[in-house]
Amino acid sequence: MSPRALKPLEPSATPPAQIRNFCIIAHIDHGKSTLADRMLQITGVVADRDMRAQYLDRMDIERERGITIKSQAVRMPWAASGETFALNMIDTPGHVDFTYEVSRSLAACEGAILLVDAAQGIEAQTLANLYLALENDLQIIPVLNKIDLPAADPDKYAAELAGLIGGKPEDVLRVSGKTGMGVEALLDRIVEQIPAPVGQADAPARAMIFDSVYDAYRGVVTYVRMVDGALSPRERIQMMSTTATHELLEIGVSSPEPVPTKGLGVGEVGYLITGVKDVRQSKVGDTITNHRKPASEALAGYTDPKPMVFSGIYPIDGSDYAELREALDKLKLSDASLQYEPETSVALGFGFRCGFLGLLHLEIITERLSREFGLDLITTAPSVTYEVTTDTGETVSVTNPSEYPDGRVAEVSEPIVKVGILLPKDYVGTVMELCQSRRGTLLGMDYLSEDRVELRYNMPLGEIVFDFFDHLKSRTQGYASLDYEPAGQQTADLVKVDILLQGEKVDAFSSIVHREKAYSYGTMMTERLRKLIPRQQFEVPIQAAIGARIIARENIRAIRKDVLAKCYGGDITRKRKLLEKQKEGKKRMKMVGRVEVPQEAFIAALSGDVEGKK
Repeated sequence: MSPRALKPLEPSATPPAQIRNFCIIAHIDHGKSTLADRMLQITGVVADRDMRAQYLDRMDIERERGITIKSQAVRMPWAASGETFALNMIDTPGHVDFTYEVSRSLAACEGAILLVDAAQGIEAQTLANLYLALENDLQIIPVLNKIDLPAADPDKYAAELAGLIGGKPEDVLRVSGKTGMGVEALLDRIVEQIPAPVGQADAPARAMIFDSVYDAYRGVVTYVRMVDGALSPRERIQMMSTTATHELLEIGVSSPEPVPTKGLGVGEVGYLITGVKDVRQSKVGDTITNHRKPASEALAGYTDPKPMVFSGIYPIDGSDYAELREALDKLKLSDASLQYEPETSVALGFGFRCGFLGLLHLEIITERLSREFGLDLITTAPSVTYEVTTDTGETVSVTNPSEYPDGRVAEVSEPIVKVGILLPKDYVGTVMELCQSRRGTLLGMDYLSEDRVELRYNMPLGEIVFDFFDHLKSRTQGYASLDYEPAGQQTADLVKVDILLQGEKVDAFSSIVHREKAYSYGTMMTERLRKLIPRQQFEVPIQAAIGARIIARENIRAIRKDVLAKCYGGDITRKRKLLEKQKEGKKRMKMVGRVEVPQEAFIAALSGDVEGKK
């Protein structure tokens, strides 16, 4: 703890001039959470005996994977120029899938620390987050972290960073989140350079909800940034979008544990508890005002995030459907970018069609559902939204292959994204080859320094949501980084591939793919299902089809019962008669028999886990 870490000011008494609101933005694994840990320690809000690594990462899954998923706000006191300042810091995620969390955090701040690893330099998500911060007119403080590493090259990357945002290399601060070197100078720079929040203290209260979480005991906990006026405990507040009114049971700040206070004033960041249990009543982006003296105009809020990847989530046990709905409601509160609606599948029963910002987002949500709510789930193969125009001129929006129209299709358009890839120059050829194999169109290529290149491509989103990132990392030995943003729609030669068992479609295995890749998808799925589905008393054909045309086929051989076991010696005609009778029975069974696909086969086929199953 630094001697300049003082006792925090009472929040309701803190004048706006002594408040600094800032966030830390960086690429994943550049040391945001470690730097936040040192700030908490140096400012004294967390005692040394309570300190642990990644203090602000509250979820087990964040700590295990070493990534930040949820933004966390914390208030820290700091003495500079003879005054005590209240620093409100928001630690933000670094992965492209959680950009919406970052955009909401930026709207609650006046400044941002742009953090870059001194051993790796600028990466794609650093650039994306920097542009987000500049769009919000934030004061940027460039910082190089991990300068204590043997591989660090601070001079080189300071010049790169200064060239990117304008300024001199010597203005770039050099810190080590691990050892604490340079962190006090950074806190001083925050006080000097980041402007104080501006608002009208005597106007009707207006507070922006930038996050909320569900607490099993206290209900919905809402995190707000005060813009105008003030809020106090026990007064009635009103949500401006729903006009619902509630009594404020508790108001306070996170420091980093919740600390109740006598109120929040202009520019402060804190939390509200109203005891509301209905998760839909605390909407991220809504404006809170005083019920007796309401504001006339709501704050601008946030643009709703557009889901990029869709997947069906189904409970393995159908009776868990109601629990899954409740679990998604609660997750929606802490993750405003999650979207879902009910859907049914012939093969899988009742479930939800969910929209995600990317594959990591999908993975994290399904893991949280199984860990936090104890649910066993199946997720269908991820897909994107296609616009399908039929011969009659009708346009259908398809998020699930089962919605694909059966009639003649005039054209299909798919979403495309603008992809930015940062990589060392040695790997440019192999990455260009990968992008072209995924139907990418080169937009441009820039050298950020003599050995680092930024490639810009237009690519179909459907081509990058599956395994593009894995291939990119393996081809560049882990050095490349990726960022993407929506860039509209384009028409393409896409077809729906159906998988048929015994002539019946199994909707869970259908997929929309490019015509060139339809054959390989069909052969892969038929081969996979042949290994997974148990043998029946009759032969079962597994077929892949585009419309009425079969493009691939595998057979599951019948189990043959030995009907000749009871024949010993005797005439050959007797044996033949028994075999003919069995043949007739098999034919009849083939006409009326149904193939039941076991649940494990669904899970394995959709996840690709078929090793060792014959």
